Amino acid sequence: MQEAGRSTRLAELNRLRKRAHARLVGSGSKVYAKFLELEEATYAPRTLDRKTKLLIGTSVSVVVNCDACMQWHVEEAAAAGATVAELIEAIEVAIKMGGAPAVVASRLAFEVIDDVFRS
Repeated sequence: MQEAGRSTRLAELNRLRKRAHARLVGSGSKVYAKFLELEEATYAPRTLDRKTKLLIGTSVSVVVNCDACMQWHVEEAAAAGATVAELIEAIEVAIKMGGAPAVVASRLAFEVIDDVFRS
């Protein structure tokens, strides 16, 4: 079932990400449990706040062309208060670092931005 207002592509990415998460948690995977601890420690505010770290994660996600990562980071950054302009700047950094492949990968990040910031 498609989430209300979401593109089929984004809804499917979200569904698959949540399903994989549930399977890994349910499996009792010690590795995944440590990964979740790492995630929590990584995005905890210290010198950099959570929003800034999520914007960095957005850039890295575009450079490595990870669709689920882009979706999660853009959504989480927006939830942490990132603006469209801040997300675009994070994508611009990715484009500088990743070149043409990052330009192509950034299309999904923009789709997620459009989804999150529907006008």
